Amino acid sequence: MLKSLASKGLVLYNRNYREDDKLVKIFTEQAGKRMFFVKHAGKSKLAPVIQPLTAADLLVKVNDDGLSYIEDYQDVTVYSHINEDLFIMAYASYVAALADASLPDNQADSALFVFLQKTLELMDEGLDYEVLTNIFEIQILSRFGIALNFHDCVFCHRTGLPFDFSFRYSGLLCPDHYHKDERRCHLNPNVPFLLEQFQAVKFSELESISLKADMKQQLRAFIDQLYDEYVGIHLKSKKFIDSLGDWGSILKNRNEEDSHEKNSH
Repeated sequence: MLKSLASKGLVLYNRNYREDDKLVKIFTEQAGKRMFFVKHAGKSKLAPVIQPLTAADLLVKVNDDGLSYIEDYQDVTVYSHINEDLFIMAYASYVAALADASLPDNQADSALFVFLQKTLELMDEGLDYEVLTNIFEIQILSRFGIALNFHDCVFCHRTGLPFDFSFRYSGLLCPDHYHKDERRCHLNPNVPFLLEQFQAVKFSELESISLKADMKQQLRAFIDQLYDEYVGIHLKSKKFIDSLGDWGSILKNRNEEDSHEKNSH
C-alpha cells in the first residue's frame, strides 16, 4: 500500500534498471531508507535529485512491500566541494554506505539521518574529512550493537591515565593492569583519549579540527581493527579509501616532480 508523505531525503546511490530507468536508494528522515523507481531517468524532471549524495525536500509515495516513488521535490542541496574532490567524495561515500549498513530498510531513524547530513555538511565546509569520518565511525558503532568504554580501566576504573586497549577484555587497561593481557594493542595513549572525545563530541558544536598526519594514521589503523573485530562488514567504499593512500602518494610525488622541474628552469 502506497502512502504519501513529505520528508527530507539524501540519495545514497542509484543503479540502472532496464533500458533507461533507475532504482534510487534514498535515506528519508521520516520513513528510513527506501528504494525508489524513476522511469526514463535521463529525461525525467527528477534527474537533478537522484544523484548520489544529493539532498532535497521530497514529496514521495512510500511502499512498505515494494518500490516507492518520488512525486516532487524542492530545495535541492548539492555538496559542490565534496563533488570537486576525489578524496572527500570517497570519504563521504563511505560514511553514507556505513549509515546504510547500520540500519535496516524501511526503519525510520531521524537522529541518524541528521547525523549523516551534518557530517556531509561539515565535509563540504572544508573540515578535516578524515577526522569527521573517524568520529562518524565511532559514534555509529552503537547502531551495530557495539558499546565500548574509552573512559576508564576495566579492572580498577581509574581515569585519566595512559591507557591501552585490550580486545581480550573489550576495554582499556591502565599501566597497573597492562600485564593482564600480553596481546594488548600497545597504542599511543592519545588514541583512546581521542576516541573518548570522539564518542562525546557534538557536530553542532564543532567548528574546527586539527590533528597531525601521524596521529590520523594511528587512529585509522586502530578503528580498522575495531571494525574488523566487532562489526565485520567489508564495504566497497572502504576498500576504495584504503587504495586512495597509494594514489595520494603517486599524485603527491608527481606534483613535487612538476614543481622541481619548474624551479630548475
